[in-house]
Amino acid sequence: MDPFLLEWLNILVRWGHLVAGIAWIGTSFYFVALDLSLKNQEAWEVHGGGFYHVKKFLSAPPNLPPDLIWFKWEAYLAWITGFGLLILQYYVQADLFLIDPTVLPLLPWQAIAISVVSLFAGWLIYDGICRSPIGQHTGWLALCVYALIVIAAFNYGRVFSGRGTFIHIGAFIGTIMAANVFAVIIPNQRKITAALLKGEKPDPKYGAIGKQRSLHNTYLTLPVLFMMTSNHYAIITGYPQAWALVGLVVLGGGVARHFLLRTEVHDDIAEIAWTIPVIALCLVAAVMLTEPSKSLIPAGLKTSDAEVMALVQTHCQSCHSANPTDANIKQAPKGIMFASTDDLKHYARQIEAQAVRNRSMPLGNKTHMTVEERQKLGAWLAAQ
Repeated sequence: MDPFLLEWLNILVRWGHLVAGIAWIGTSFYFVALDLSLKNQEAWEVHGGGFYHVKKFLSAPPNLPPDLIWFKWEAYLAWITGFGLLILQYYVQADLFLIDPTVLPLLPWQAIAISVVSLFAGWLIYDGICRSPIGQHTGWLALCVYALIVIAAFNYGRVFSGRGTFIHIGAFIGTIMAANVFAVIIPNQRKITAALLKGEKPDPKYGAIGKQRSLHNTYLTLPVLFMMTSNHYAIITGYPQAWALVGLVVLGGGVARHFLLRTEVHDDIAEIAWTIPVIALCLVAAVMLTEPSKSLIPAGLKTSDAEVMALVQTHCQSCHSANPTDANIKQAPKGIMFASTDDLKHYARQIEAQAVRNRSMPLGNKTHMTVEERQKLGAWLAAQ
């Protein structure tokens, strides 16, 4: 596909994904907060110059109004556009963004097959855990779901590139969340609706199951947002032990969401104060884990200007030049070009961070840049 058209498709689908995601997260946050703030199953709210009187029925109302509003397309469209982005960014350009031959030398079709199978397998395993006896015990269920995500991160990190790993953890969680809506929450609501239309009393278990999955979704929201934005930061995607970082993000993000939820319903801060040190510890641990090694370059190593330009020509100029030769790149990323040593000096900090310390460049290590070559590049940069 022409890189110019691919870029436009990418930005349009990304835009749609953001819009759908904002709508889904907004309605999810609102309804969870509303449910927690109801007093005697009723709530009075004020917004935008109007007053709203909301009432909740524990199982279902005695009859249904003709204008019942369903909230489902926000979730469906968020997943559809998200999967579309996965196709455009990581499947069409698998050799750049998804595959790292130093991690596992895969063909594009193999990487794509692993991606698709793992996403749906993740949902089936999660759903099976929820439907098992474990699903009746909130604490054990939370622990199992947490373990499932960390195990998925561990396996992705041994198959895909750094970017591919983190975006797939986000897609893994996002697929679970969207499938909760599509396969559990909405079908259960339809069963309740059908019973009401027949004049029957709905089974309250359908509402309880739907609420359980809805709470899972809201606690996973902050972690999934982190994963989806992580590929913009080499300090995240360049960290080789993705599972450890993911574990901290899921734990810290889930606790942060709990803090926000309880704050929204005006819980006493003393009751939720425990969340603050947990969030802080997760953040500090994540920062410490991702700090790149400062002892990468052997003492006494020297690299000449001619040697460093030869390295750059081999590993960087196929993308970072006035006329990129890489078939997937039409213009130099961010307008950065390496035509001379002066250009290297100008972007020294970025090169040192992404090509030497974090090893996130070249993309997917498509040119097979070795550790020794990174050390030579780092030695030249350090001498400037």
